[in-house]
Amino acid sequence: MLEITDLHVHHGTTHAVRGVDLTVGAGESVALLGPNGAGKTSLLRAVSGLVDHTGTVRFAGTDLAGASPEEIARRGLLHVPEGRRIFRDLSVHENLLLGTTARGRRSSTPVEAVYDLFPALVPLRSRLGFALSGGEQQMVAIGRALVGGPSLVMLDEPSLGLAPVVVDLVADALAAIRDSVSLLVIEQNVALAARLCDRALVLSGGTVVLERPAAELGSDADLLADYLGRA
Repeated sequence: MLEITDLHVHHGTTHAVRGVDLTVGAGESVALLGPNGAGKTSLLRAVSGLVDHTGTVRFAGTDLAGASPEEIARRGLLHVPEGRRIFRDLSVHENLLLGTTARGRRSSTPVEAVYDLFPALVPLRSRLGFALSGGEQQMVAIGRALVGGPSLVMLDEPSLGLAPVVVDLVADALAAIRDSVSLLVIEQNVALAARLCDRALVLSGGTVVLERPAAELGSDADLLADYLGRA
């Protein structure tokens, strides 16, 4: 589904991503772990065409070199960025409808199915984005990606700043869609990554320093603590 080869990203004099190789198969969920500044967000932004990079990014067998972010999204590779980036002056329902612009002729999740996935949004259909909590915004951002008919969704820190009960709601929704949509997830919550994903890669200093089946993350707690900077 997604094949990244020898990816490099520079931000001025900072070499943020250093020769990363990564694959995500059809129907597979992959977690990207690592400390702040490890290059995780830069990697996703490079795949989405949002930052300049070198190396090769292939999606569904097609080289994405030169493709605009809009074209990449219309091919079925959708990005839910950190901070959600919903439209503050549009309602929940209008934000969701905007996601349909990416689907082209592909089949996609109907907008009403997003409300089934996130029942908490049902009474908020008319509420403007600026009036939503962080968790509600995250639900809208994920729903907006799903109505775009994605083959693969990249999520940057979907649990960041959310209350535990909301993290569980988001995790349940992602678990429900993972059989039909491939996922590439940046996540600091190792337990959540292990729950959602098949494989996990740890980035440090812009390079992949560890790769494991996600189910084995618990057995690598000490090693992960060294890389993630936590006791």
